Amino acid sequence: MITPDIDPSRLASLRQEQFLTILSREDAKARFEAALSMQPLGTEVVSLAASLGRVLAETLRSPIDVPPFDRSHVDGFAVRADDVARARDNAPVVLDLNAETIGCGVLPKLTVYGGSATPIATGGPIPRGADAVVMVEQTDIDATGGVLVTRAVSPGQNIGFAGSDIARGETLLRRGGLIGSREIGMLAACGIATVPVYRKPRVAVLSTGDELVQPGEPLRPAAIYDSNGPIVAAAVAENGGEPIAFGALPDRADQLDAALADALATCDMIILSGGTSKSAGDLTYRSVSQLGRPGIIAHGVALKPGKPLCLAVADGKPVVVLPGFPTSAMFTFHDFVVPVLRAMGGLAARHDVAVEATTAVRILSDLGRTEFVMVALSQADDGLGAFPLSKGSGAVSAFSQADGFITVDALSDRVAEGTRSPVTLFDSAVRVPDLTIIGSHCTGLEAVIDRLAEQGFGVRTVAIGSSGGLSAATRGECDIAPMHLLDPVSGLYNAPLLGPELVLVEGWRRMQGFVFREDDARFAGRDLGTALATARTDPTCHMVNRNAGAGTRVLIDKLVGATRPLGYWNQPKSHNAVAAAVAQGRADWGIAIEPVAAAYKLGFLPIAEEHYDFAVPIGRRDRPAVRAFVAALRETPVQAALRDLGFIPASDGVERGLG
Repeated sequence: MITPDIDPSRLASLRQEQFLTILSREDAKARFEAALSMQPLGTEVVSLAASLGRVLAETLRSPIDVPPFDRSHVDGFAVRADDVARARDNAPVVLDLNAETIGCGVLPKLTVYGGSATPIATGGPIPRGADAVVMVEQTDIDATGGVLVTRAVSPGQNIGFAGSDIARGETLLRRGGLIGSREIGMLAACGIATVPVYRKPRVAVLSTGDELVQPGEPLRPAAIYDSNGPIVAAAVAENGGEPIAFGALPDRADQLDAALADALATCDMIILSGGTSKSAGDLTYRSVSQLGRPGIIAHGVALKPGKPLCLAVADGKPVVVLPGFPTSAMFTFHDFVVPVLRAMGGLAARHDVAVEATTAVRILSDLGRTEFVMVALSQADDGLGAFPLSKGSGAVSAFSQADGFITVDALSDRVAEGTRSPVTLFDSAVRVPDLTIIGSHCTGLEAVIDRLAEQGFGVRTVAIGSSGGLSAATRGECDIAPMHLLDPVSGLYNAPLLGPELVLVEGWRRMQGFVFREDDARFAGRDLGTALATARTDPTCHMVNRNAGAGTRVLIDKLVGATRPLGYWNQPKSHNAVAAAVAQGRADWGIAIEPVAAAYKLGFLPIAEEHYDFAVPIGRRDRPAVRAFVAALRETPVQAALRDLGFIPASDGVERGLG
């Protein structure tokens, strides 16, 4: 056989160049990430409308209460609940009609006195003197112009109290959170027009190969459509990047070198696909190796599929050459590129979750209507728990707090406690929180949770009051239950009320006090005893109480004894709502903590220093997130933040039973 003469340069091009040393998956990832900063690229401020899909660069807190005033949930009549306590269909109560009608945006001018009622529309501000709203369907007008009420209402019924949805100073979104339509709605409800976000990484997307044809163009013989380019670009966008399409390049060194130089100059990351195998005709890795220092980190990883993967860093920017086959390209993209890309854009690690969960409490529903109940997921003792979220029909924050919803069939009137139910997720990337906190809310919690968030822990808080949280902890439905309950027998806070299945973690001290408007001559310049005596005896003096089960309510009942001052049945669920009622003149006095009084510029007469502590189920005390929470309480920056907020950290910050 006669062998024709062959050009030596052609022989060289037919030889296969070997991979660099094959690395394990773990080693390749470690080397690649060690060569990068793995930090967000920078920040910018965008309009609220432009913030959709962006990553929040700063923790945002509400500058106002939402709603900013007590408002009606229904069309009807603002009344005093005691006036209609005996109203029935066959025995209606007749009330005088006040000479004003309150609509949305209309400031009430008249007080609702005993035996009177004021027409009010849904969303209208509650007038002074009223503590409930009767639905219009449960009323009629008699021949003399009076209001016939045919149904009794309880104090607070059909009222959304100031701050009952979002309290002033409450955290809306934390740094690193992804902004969706629900988050935009919540920010808009708080009047926030601009949002600080992390800059999106600009990612150059290139495909290489003489055989590639762009979708939509005629497919020539021996060619294939470029599917990797669109797939990679979409995956970049899904993970917080801004894909910059450079198209498909032929296997020509000059064109590839020019495109890579342009990409490196204008983008933050480069992703190529194809050209990673051993053939001397594959030019990609050679061009990448000359792009910048330190150069190629790994060329060949012990993966199937994905062995030809090439990882490089050029002047601090990641450069990745994915395998040409789409399956291999996407496998390696999600395993190696996604963590880096999300870190550059300030996004948390990606989690895909589909779950079933056990309902933590009974969920009631109306027969005849299919109901979607928003729930927050938590780690229960027997798996995942689903805690229903409801702050009223006007709430916006529940959407942000919810992970998904349970559907209650129209033929059912409830979902029993302990029912295993499917949860439809709002976001397929939802992350079940590492730490679930249920109980009394305090703005001081934010300082501790901020520290946990910096450590990568996801935290869920559900504010249901001290007693509710204590019950949830006893049932094993949460990791931590904040509480400030005074034991009437011993006169001590919290510890005497814990069962054997719980341990106490000391938190901080906060001063409870009598709050009033600074220009109210009945209280200004008086001592506490005089102020309380005036509040109990002045027939024109309105109080604002707290809800049953709240630690502050225990203190209030001890102060007022058997008396029921005017306004006693006005029972909002937060310190902010109390302060708002006093500041806005709907009440004249109440009991609230000092930092809230200061925020509303109210007069403050100290009553007692209460203990805000945490009950922890014994079975959960060794969980990493619980340990991190306890450790954060001891840290100097956290304690300094608490002091700045007006709280006094516990003397030693230690836990009883966790040490």
